[in-house]
Amino acid sequence: MNGRPVKRSLTLKGHRTSVSLEDAFWAAFREIATERGVPINALAAEIDANRDPGTGLASAIRVFVLNRYRG
Repeated sequence: MNGRPVKRSLTLKGHRTSVSLEDAFWAAFREIATERGVPINALAAEIDANRDPGTGLASAIRVFVLNRYRG
C-alpha cells in the first residue's frame, strides 16, 4: 500500500467531488460501507451531512474510519 493520498471521485447530492485519501483509508472506508450494506457514495454523503463545516470531507472520512476501528 502506498502512503500517499490518492484522489478519487464521489457523488454527493448529485454532484461530483474529489477526495484524496491514502490507500489504507480508501480500503477501510469501502469495508465499512460494505459492512453497512450501503454504497460508498451514500456513506460519504452521511459523513458530509454530519461534519463540522470547518472540517474538510477527507479529514472527516479519516476520523470516521479511525473512530470505527477504535471503538
